[in-house]
Amino acid sequence: MVAQEFTVDLDKPLVFQVGHLGEAYQEWVHQPIVSKEGPRFFKSDFWEYLTRNEWYVIPTIWLPVVCWYTTKSFKMGRSPPQIAILLLVGVFIWSLLEYTLHRFLFHIKTKSYWGNTLHYLLHGCHHKHPQDGLRLVFPPTATAILLVPFWSFVKLISTPTIAPALFAGGLLGYVMYDVTHYYLHHGQPRSEVPKNLKKYHLNHHFRIQNKGFGITSSLWDKVFGTLPQTKSLEKERIQ
Repeated sequence: MVAQEFTVDLDKPLVFQVGHLGEAYQEWVHQPIVSKEGPRFFKSDFWEYLTRNEWYVIPTIWLPVVCWYTTKSFKMGRSPPQIAILLLVGVFIWSLLEYTLHRFLFHIKTKSYWGNTLHYLLHGCHHKHPQDGLRLVFPPTATAILLVPFWSFVKLISTPTIAPALFAGGLLGYVMYDVTHYYLHHGQPRSEVPKNLKKYHLNHHFRIQNKGFGITSSLWDKVFGTLPQTKSLEKERIQ
């Protein structure tokens, strides 16, 4: 079958269909379907279950881990002010990692069968179904696997007494990211800062998808020149 002629059947499990789109996948995945109920991914109930998570699962699982690693540095002799600084540094490191992963991995261009399939599982599904409330946060099983190399990296760049608190800060940054991400899609902010952040993120989904890669802030978009223009500036440029 010619890739361009393949049609995805939304009533059937999607994951092993999208690879057949070939080069047409990029256009297809960036045409969002706005619905709170997402599609089925797998025929298997077990694998389907692993792709669905309520948002509160993230802080419930990972905040105790943050506390445990923070306590570990304290027991090794680090003072509360030192630990507070390390946590902030960890959150800062996560913010850069958040931007980097989103820009260079989550938005990688694919066209092969397995490239499209893996991309859809990693991030494409979120752009295709941005309001799917059960697939907005990262599955804990996948997070646990990715935390292994992150912990190894933190130990490599720091000392035994610093590493636990720094790791805890990075993990705290991730929890903040995932909870914020869910809120930006399903929350109704009333104050100015979260309102602007929601507008900024939804702009990435529905208007300029190749810019605006920050979730918890626009800091790194400003630093690296990927901050999307406002509609008013766009109109001025066109005129």
